[in-house]
Amino acid sequence: MDLEIVFNELSLHTYASDITTARQLMTEFINTILSIKPPSGSKRKLYTKSDFNYLELALDYRVVQWRNDPDVDLEARRFLKTLQDKNDLPLADILDPGIEVSYQGQQAIGLYYAFVFNSLAVSLKSEPQWDCSSLQLQVITVDEEEQEEPLIIRYENVLHASCSNHVQEHYDWIDGFQERIRQGVSDGLDLWNRRGELFPSLVFCESVSKQIQSLGNGSSMLRQIVRKLFELENGCKTWTDGDFNLDILASKATPESDSRLQKLEDKLIFKCPDDVYRLFSLHLRMTGAGAWRLHFSTELGAGKIIIGYIGPKIQ
Repeated sequence: MDLEIVFNELSLHTYASDITTARQLMTEFINTILSIKPPSGSKRKLYTKSDFNYLELALDYRVVQWRNDPDVDLEARRFLKTLQDKNDLPLADILDPGIEVSYQGQQAIGLYYAFVFNSLAVSLKSEPQWDCSSLQLQVITVDEEEQEEPLIIRYENVLHASCSNHVQEHYDWIDGFQERIRQGVSDGLDLWNRRGELFPSLVFCESVSKQIQSLGNGSSMLRQIVRKLFELENGCKTWTDGDFNLDILASKATPESDSRLQKLEDKLIFKCPDDVYRLFSLHLRMTGAGAWRLHFSTELGAGKIIIGYIGPKIQ
């Protein structure tokens, strides 16, 4: 499992005043990543948009030119190459029209992926705004069931670094990577087989089996599903009595609207392991490769949540 780092392309919207300054920015960028120490057996992996090599560091001086610049330290150039594999897919534009992610009014692809996958965002310190250890994103989603106020606006923080001092502030996140390796799953089949180990507080309906097992290795949706399931698992650990408090979840959980319940009630009922058929109205949203939903029920009471459906939005 790689320690994932995501490049913030917004940090090169303003390029350096000259090539010398550009080289200095890249030196600090490389040193920042070098200061991120993955556990033994793991390696750093840098994810960027497809145009990364053609971004301008200074006027008429692009990343690809820096990579071949004889005046730049050879080891630094080689190190950047080790962070990316030719088979790695570049960060794609956000495919879900129901979500918009921005930082200070600018669309932020790299920061979006850092948020979704709980990765560390890294920037060149090209402007003072990147000299900080976290960045606040504006996330706008569309609630198709809401007629009066269809837009849901929330603000989310992502871990960020543009120098080694910022990296030191994220020691706990890096130190916790070993635990994330233990929790990591290779594909949907692995997730399904390890559900009892990873999520002892969650009960899975059999209908979820095929949905989960169909997800392949490297699936962006798989990673989001794992993250949502851990949110629910952690929520169960603090739920000792009364109703489940949805506000403790990092993600927004909502019930289906009355209009959708009337129209789709039959499709929202699933057979549970105790042979009881239950209505699964509460759900979490997943984005990036289409509108997916994770439907769950708190009907069993304190400490247990039933997972009824994971897949494309039910229509």
